[in-house]
Amino acid sequence: MAHEHLDSVKHYLLGLQDRLCEGLAAADGTATFKEDSWQREEGGGGRSRVIENGGVFEKGGVNFSHVYGEQLPPSATATRPELAGRSFHAVGVSWVLHPENPHIPTSHGNVRFFIAEKEGETPVWWFGGGFDLTPYYPVLEDVVHWHQVAKAACDPFGEDVYPRYKAWCDEYFYLKHRNETRGVGGLFFDDLNAGSFEECFAFQRAVGDSFLGAYLPVVERRKLDAWGEREREFQLYRRGRYVEFNLVWDRGTLFGLQSGGRTESILMSMPPLARWEYAYTPAPDSPEARLNDYLVARDWLRIE
Repeated sequence: MAHEHLDSVKHYLLGLQDRLCEGLAAADGTATFKEDSWQREEGGGGRSRVIENGGVFEKGGVNFSHVYGEQLPPSATATRPELAGRSFHAVGVSWVLHPENPHIPTSHGNVRFFIAEKEGETPVWWFGGGFDLTPYYPVLEDVVHWHQVAKAACDPFGEDVYPRYKAWCDEYFYLKHRNETRGVGGLFFDDLNAGSFEECFAFQRAVGDSFLGAYLPVVERRKLDAWGEREREFQLYRRGRYVEFNLVWDRGTLFGLQSGGRTESILMSMPPLARWEYAYTPAPDSPEARLNDYLVARDWLRIE
């Protein structure tokens, strides 16, 4: 039997998907989200919503899924081997936005809820999620705003929450083979079940509800910035790093593939175009070179 709180989380996540799509489509101003529902043979399914070739977003997606099965995939038990062999329910919303204008950052986020069950034992549940920002031509004002909103979402839950989940985000979204962060970070949390269900669920809602307030002001400030072939080529080159992370390191991608999820929905996170260039080095003191100053973990709310 699934956990008694599953329906309330699922109801919230379906509503969150609706609100994210409405806000992002309004910001785009041209394109709308197309919905594609799917079923998983082993149990569950979802609804994928994709926006393409719009006024702002070259490609974006906001996906809801609820999958269940008799055994948790290896990616879900790698850090919690005691849960191996349990049946599970996993429900979540994930989103990724790839704007066309190189001055608007790519952004990703998700919120999720797991239940692992074993006959005769109390179900084990936990929350996870977060959001992060990947600029190509970063502006300090935008990065500070992003982290201010992230901190404000965390503050009601304790003064240690933002620093802890901000640091976890920097650690998780790190390309070890490139020795750089994927972007300027944000929040990342997992295995959250300390305290009551109500407290943990409230935190998940705070994170999910804060995303549009963190991202849309950045979109509005940058969407009219001029760009040309040089900026486009650099954007596509840096998108390659995004692809590398998702295919090499991302646990969410692995979970989706290992659990038999819908491949099209799982790989929705990939940009429509990307490129790789051998041994590329930006010109010294160029706008492209300045990105390197942002690809390190730092306290963005205490920049002198």
